[in-house]
Amino acid sequence: MDETDPENREQFAEKIRSKEARKKRARDERGRGILFGMGMFGLVGWSVALPTLLLLALGIWIDARVDSPYSWTLMLLVLGIGLGCLNAWYWVREESQRGT
Repeated sequence: MDETDPENREQFAEKIRSKEARKKRARDERGRGILFGMGMFGLVGWSVALPTLLLLALGIWIDARVDSPYSWTLMLLVLGIGLGCLNAWYWVREESQRGT
């Protein structure tokens, strides 16, 4: 690697700027400690659990009242897990974009 090459110097300078910006962001976000992490963990957990439990309860209620060859409990459980995972993915993505 030739240090006198202007292109190499620019690449090196860009790496330095990138690392400096990342360190500055990390310093600015020091207020995000363990409580923030635990809160985010709880938010993700509830965003999966709530739709799953609600649709599971609805499926049990439908199965108790409707004579059907299909298991509404199982179908709505899978749907609830899917919706919950999409919901959690949304919140994690939003928070990661806000942090960068």
